[in-house]
Amino acid sequence: MPIPAPPSPGRAPVRAPVRAPVRMGPAVRTALVEEPRAAVPPPRLRPADREVLWLYLLTRVAVWTTAYCTRWLFPASGDARVPEPVLAPFEHWDWGHFLNIARDGYFPGGPGEGDNREAFFPGLPLVLRAVHVLVPHWTVAGLLVSLVAGAVAAVALARIAELHLPGSGAGRRAALFLLVSPCAVFLAAGYSEALFLALALPAWLAARRQRWLLASVLAAGATTVRVSGLFLAAALVVLFLTTRRDGGAGRKREAGWLVLPGLPALLYFGYLYGRTGDPMAWKHAQERGWYRRFRAPWEAWSQTWHEAFGHTQATGYAAQFQADLLAMVLGLLLLAVLVVRRRWPEAVYLALTLWALGTSYWYMSVARSTLLWWPLWVGLAVWGARRRWAVLAYLCLVAPLSTVLAITFMTGRWAG
Repeated sequence: MPIPAPPSPGRAPVRAPVRAPVRMGPAVRTALVEEPRAAVPPPRLRPADREVLWLYLLTRVAVWTTAYCTRWLFPASGDARVPEPVLAPFEHWDWGHFLNIARDGYFPGGPGEGDNREAFFPGLPLVLRAVHVLVPHWTVAGLLVSLVAGAVAAVALARIAELHLPGSGAGRRAALFLLVSPCAVFLAAGYSEALFLALALPAWLAARRQRWLLASVLAAGATTVRVSGLFLAAALVVLFLTTRRDGGAGRKREAGWLVLPGLPALLYFGYLYGRTGDPMAWKHAQERGWYRRFRAPWEAWSQTWHEAFGHTQATGYAAQFQADLLAMVLGLLLLAVLVVRRRWPEAVYLALTLWALGTSYWYMSVARSTLLWWPLWVGLAVWGARRRWAVLAYLCLVAPLSTVLAITFMTGRWAG
C-alpha cells in the first residue's frame, strides 16, 4: 500500500469532517412511505441469509416435533396402543386434492363434478409430479417441495424487509413473524402457500430492483400455483406505473413483459374449456365444494358472524370462523395503513385479495391467507425495529396459537 505524502509545510493536515450519528427513529416512521434506494443485487447467499435459514430450520424442527408429539398424545382413538404413521399428521384436507391431481390428473373418470379438484391451480401438482420422479413417496415429495420453497420464501421476505430499513435486522424479524404466525403449519405441509411465496416474493424483490423480465417470469410461475398470482400481477403493473424512469423503447419493452403473469391462468382456463366446455370451471368447482359463490361483503360478514357465534356449527368450525373474522379485520386495518402511506402496489394486492375472500357465502381460509400478505410481515418488522417489547409480545401471543392450530390440523380437524 503506498504511503500518503506528508502535508505541505506550514499547513495543518486536512481532516475529514465528523458526521453526527444518525438517529433511527425517523427512519422507522418513514420506512413504509419512502421508496428504498436502488441497490446492486447482493450475493446469492449473504451472512444475513444464513441467519434466516438457521431460523427457518429451527422452526421446521419445531413443526416436526409438534407432529411427533401429536401422533402419540392425540390419537384418533383414545385407547390406541400404536401411534398414527409418521407422515399421517400432514396428510389432511387439501393435500388429498393436490395428491389426486398430481397422481391421476384433473378428470381421471372424464369430465364431471367429481371431487371438485379443478378448483386448484396446476402449479403445485405439476411440481409434485416432477419431484415424485426422484422421490417415490408422494407425501415425502410434497413435504420436500414445501421445505425447499419455504426456505426460498423466508430469504426473499427478509431481503424485501431489508430494502425498507437496511442494517436494522428487519429481515430476520419479518421472517420470524411469518414462520411463527398462527397458520405457519401450512408452510410445512404439502400445501400451495410455500411454493407460491417462493415465486411471488422473489418476483416482488426483482420488481423493486427494476428487473421486470425476471419479475414477470416469476410472477407467471406464481400464477400457475394460485389465482392470487393475478393479484400480484396487478400490483406489479401499479408498481411499474408509479416507478419514475425515463421513457423510450426500453420502457415499452419492460411494460410488455407484464402480460406474462396472466398467461398461465389463460392456459388453465383454456384447458378447462377444452375438457368441460366451461372456462370458469375452477370457480364453479369452488362454489360447489366450498360455497364460494358471490355475496355482498356485508352479507358475507353477517353470515360468517352467524356461523362463528350463533351456535350453528361445531365448536371447532365456529372457532375457525372467528379466526377468519379477526383476519378480515386485520386485513382491512393493514389496507388502511397502506393507503394512508400511499403504498399503492401493496394496497392493490391486498385489496384484491380481501375482495376475493370477503365476497363469498361466508369467509373461508382468510386466516390462512395472511401467510401471503407480505406487507404485513414487513410492516411489523419495520415497526418493531426500536420496540423490542413488541417482538416479545408478538411471540408470547402468537406462538401458542401457532401450536394449537398446528395440532388442530395434524389431528385432522379443520384449521384452514
